[in-house]
Amino acid sequence: MNLASLAPLAVVLPILGAALTFMLIRHSRAQRAVSIALLSLTLLLECLLLASVWDGGTFAVTLGGWLPPWGIVLVVDQFSSLMLVVSSAVSLAVLVYATGQGMADGDQDAPVSIFHPTYLILVAGVSNAFLSGDLFNLYVGFEILLTASYVLMTLGGTGPRIRAGVTYVVVSVVSSVLFLISIAMVYGATGTITMADLAIKLGELDQGTRTLLHVMLLVAFGIKAAVFPLSFWLPDSYPTAPAPVTAVFAGLLTKVGVYAMVRTETLLFPGDSLNTPLMVAALLTMVVGILGALAQSDIKRLLSFTLVSHIGYMVFGLAMSSVAGLGAAVFYVVHHITIQTSLFLVTGLIERRGGSSSVDRLGGLAKLSPLLALLFFVPAMNLAGIPPFSGFLGKVGLMQAGVELGTPLAYVLVIGGVLTSLLTLLAVARVWNRAFWRRPSDAEHPDPVLLATPAARATGPGAKANTVTLLPRTMVGSTIGLVVLGIGLTVFAGPLFMVSDQAAHDMLDRSSYIQAVLGEDTVVPMVLTAGGGK
Repeated sequence: MNLASLAPLAVVLPILGAALTFMLIRHSRAQRAVSIALLSLTLLLECLLLASVWDGGTFAVTLGGWLPPWGIVLVVDQFSSLMLVVSSAVSLAVLVYATGQGMADGDQDAPVSIFHPTYLILVAGVSNAFLSGDLFNLYVGFEILLTASYVLMTLGGTGPRIRAGVTYVVVSVVSSVLFLISIAMVYGATGTITMADLAIKLGELDQGTRTLLHVMLLVAFGIKAAVFPLSFWLPDSYPTAPAPVTAVFAGLLTKVGVYAMVRTETLLFPGDSLNTPLMVAALLTMVVGILGALAQSDIKRLLSFTLVSHIGYMVFGLAMSSVAGLGAAVFYVVHHITIQTSLFLVTGLIERRGGSSSVDRLGGLAKLSPLLALLFFVPAMNLAGIPPFSGFLGKVGLMQAGVELGTPLAYVLVIGGVLTSLLTLLAVARVWNRAFWRRPSDAEHPDPVLLATPAARATGPGAKANTVTLLPRTMVGSTIGLVVLGIGLTVFAGPLFMVSDQAAHDMLDRSSYIQAVLGEDTVVPMVLTAGGGK
């Protein structure tokens, strides 16, 4: 049996888990066990899918007996299976972290136990988006994960979360409506929404119609991916959510938008007709995002701005339309999902141990908790691109591809990428110096807990109030696991780059994808660049 035929289970298993955990909503231990077990099983399945396409090849699974282009098709290739594995690994780590936090806070019997079924629905939506072989099913995947994210963002019902949730909902609805209108226009112009079929039929349209459809889809996905100037919503939305929710949002949701951009740009609109605007957007995303990060004193908001900034690296790799550039972008997406999620989880631990996520109130954390200092330092240096970490390797790959392209704009992007990396180092170094290295008494608005001596915490007046909250082992363990995974990306960078480059080659070639869906005898049209070359 072809393992790719099991691809629908990547969506079905989380949905089944959501149903079971909803029925077990009053049995917190069983609910936690079911959600972790089914997500672990989903990750194992996706690892098998990745192994089945590790050396190349693309497989399509049709649902309901309806053959494409009329039926729903799920497509498994190196890119989609790699994204599935990384997203589920990160999601599992965050789920364990959230479970530990709930147990430590004693809220397992509270209404927030709706977290587990909602979280699994989010995972199902992400998996469906990565596997989708047609635009409407991609839209369904987006709506599943966005609907779940609305609930997760507003857990607790506090004022700031509700306000941020309203902004997030409005922006998401606007992008979804634009995406739906784009799908309707694509169907009206071509009579199909199956992406493999569109790869052939879109080339038959006149250039004006094709460009209009191209721009509309780019704008819809650009909002979801937080590409400048469509990224205004993200820094105000993510930091207000609970730490596990913020972590999974930062790691995954924008990357689904990036995935959609990569898939449609390479499959539906190959060539370089809009590469120049994409490069400009990539440069502005990098620079404006990191400048925003430097102005922040709250670690969550700082990381939200760096999240926006580093989306620019991925768009830069995509805009080069070369195997080297796209391969480096695929590697960087995998790296960034892991590292950005790790940093948000560590920030949750900082907030729990130090009483705040504002660097104005923190100090002395390196002495108070050396392990916490190490857990922040490693992914922070990785994000900044310090050798030999995977962030450095991914950025070097992008810079090399830019130099190989050799255009003036590509050189400007290379310089912008180096500058952004240096400013990222400056941003995380400021957090390190102020939150971990300086004395608590030097903080602008120090937390009384950090100022108290160990003896005062134990015996002084209000000792209970002065006691620093110990970090639950489950939360620390899941964070350590994710940090180790980030280090693993460095250790196994060679095989990962090999798979990324092969995935990039197959996406730019298009033939394996189109023929896997429509049949091996399908004639794949040549890719024409803006200059008319192949």
